Amino acid sequence: MIWVAKFGLHVGLLFLGFILAYELRRPLPIIWWTTHPDALRVIGWAGLYALIGAGVELIFQSERSAWRFASMREVVGLVRNVTVTTGLFLGVIFFLDRGVQLPRSILPLTWLVNLALLVGSRMIWRLPHDPGLVAHFLPSWWPRPSTDRTPLLIVGPMAAVDRQLRLIQGDPDSPYQPVGVITPHPEEVGLRLHGVPFIGDLATWLPAHSGLTTRGARPHAIVFLDDPVQAYGFSTERIGELHRAGHTLLKPQTLTEIGGAPGTINLLKEIPLEDFLARKVIYLDPAPIHDLVAGRRVLVTGAGGSIGSELCRQLLALGCAHLSMVDHSEFLLFEIDRELEGPASRRAILANVRDADRIADVVRTERPDIIFHAAALKHVALVENNPAEGVLTNVLGTWNVIKAAVANQVNQFVLISTDKAVAPTNVMGATKRIAEALLELAPKGATRMAAVRFGNVLGSAGSVVPIFRDQIARGGPVTVTHPEVNRFFMTIPEAVQLVLHSAAIGTGARAGEPRKFLLEMGEPVKIADLARQMIELSGKIPGKDVVIEFSGLKPGEKLSEVLSDEGEDVRTCIEGIMELFWRRRLDAVSLTDILALVDRARLANDLPDGRVLEIAERLRGVPRETANV
Repeated sequence: MIWVAKFGLHVGLLFLGFILAYELRRPLPIIWWTTHPDALRVIGWAGLYALIGAGVELIFQSERSAWRFASMREVVGLVRNVTVTTGLFLGVIFFLDRGVQLPRSILPLTWLVNLALLVGSRMIWRLPHDPGLVAHFLPSWWPRPSTDRTPLLIVGPMAAVDRQLRLIQGDPDSPYQPVGVITPHPEEVGLRLHGVPFIGDLATWLPAHSGLTTRGARPHAIVFLDDPVQAYGFSTERIGELHRAGHTLLKPQTLTEIGGAPGTINLLKEIPLEDFLARKVIYLDPAPIHDLVAGRRVLVTGAGGSIGSELCRQLLALGCAHLSMVDHSEFLLFEIDRELEGPASRRAILANVRDADRIADVVRTERPDIIFHAAALKHVALVENNPAEGVLTNVLGTWNVIKAAVANQVNQFVLISTDKAVAPTNVMGATKRIAEALLELAPKGATRMAAVRFGNVLGSAGSVVPIFRDQIARGGPVTVTHPEVNRFFMTIPEAVQLVLHSAAIGTGARAGEPRKFLLEMGEPVKIADLARQMIELSGKIPGKDVVIEFSGLKPGEKLSEVLSDEGEDVRTCIEGIMELFWRRRLDAVSLTDILALVDRARLANDLPDGRVLEIAERLRGVPRETANV
């Protein structure tokens, strides 16, 4: 074993260090070591010192560390070992003969020589494996050899920059070459870290004054180690200026974004425009959702969609025992399965939630502990024009998954709902309102039911953000329905994190008593303002480079959405999550009415949307009615 060889070398260096220290104290001719009677005593001291050092090494096992990646942590460990060895050696010698014949200067010399030999051996071993270290032999002002890597500017505090530089410089395949640091602390300007200069501070730095022009370089990529809007106060105009100057804006990938894929922990990811639009993100203690998911089997319907795919990423990152990904879209299912490729246990299942027998078979085979039901038709205009399809997917599909969950005694079922289910004026919202009611009407069983309601998510498929992005890329115009229309927004990762926390809270529910949660969405955002921000973030001027046109509200659309009904009480559970309770019971609807609506949708694609809205309106409060259908 290689560590045994390194252990032997360690002992040899300790022996050699003692001898060299003795030589440094008083240079001796070679013949002295073969003829002088004291030579045997010195060699005995060296052997004792090496033997004690070997014992210390066996206790601390420093030689098991990889020399190729030796760092200050290993140096500190070596200082400890040599110090302990020297101290124990002094104690033993003092016990044997009070150290009368041992020169006093030998101990500090031995400490220094041994430490130099042990650290130096690691340095010599590491140099050929890390060519970047060789460049540090040159003065900082010496021109570095040009590379084909993209010059990279890092924006962040020193501690975070240190971690990121270690990742980038330690990766021989990294496409980036760090050339400068922008710090939030002006007193750090002028310093260097791992050979990279701190060239400016956030308050005064501009792309045109990067401080790199004298070196003939200009950063083509900028990595922000924290949120540039929330943490560093960058305005949309300033972000737009960076885009206009030709910079690529990056951020480090998180574990959930990586999806647990091995070997990619140091990758950087381009920041999508929607990340600059988001409000302040809520961060919660991950322990509850880790306890919810770790070691459990989880099934996600709609796994290829925006919310479903992010659920899959975070569930795998949280250590679920097995992930079942269900979707009816072959392409989307293939994409998320390919993205999550790795050692984690998972299965991609092509199935439609409308098919009751297929869904029952999937749940029976996969044996999930938790089901997240994200499969739904969510595009308001399309569902408005195809109401029967909306009923079959959003109502029948939800009912099929609920029945399969109860029949197979799944521990928990979580429905992903929407703010459009509140006082719905369109078929999509009405079908989601009915889907929420199905939790109340579910057959009796051991399954705990919960629904999580929230508004729009930035960047999801079919949302305004990717539409605006494409329109801006084509040079406009950007189309907005109405100058006053507004919506609630949050990012997809934050929405999924809060959904998982809601599910963790829902574990306290009793079977047969479903709970309904509402995510804190902050203040609504005017869509026209969102369009202007996106134009600015793209480095263009609204009304000049790209114009905004108003097309009028589409059928079923509202100027504003609300998150709770007038018949619901809202109570805060934890930061970012509220629970909905019925304040009063209004007109009721039976399961028979809902299933009759589904039968009508099966038979004809010209289902009158008024019937869907009528049933949803009657679902302001639903008394308990169960049926084994």
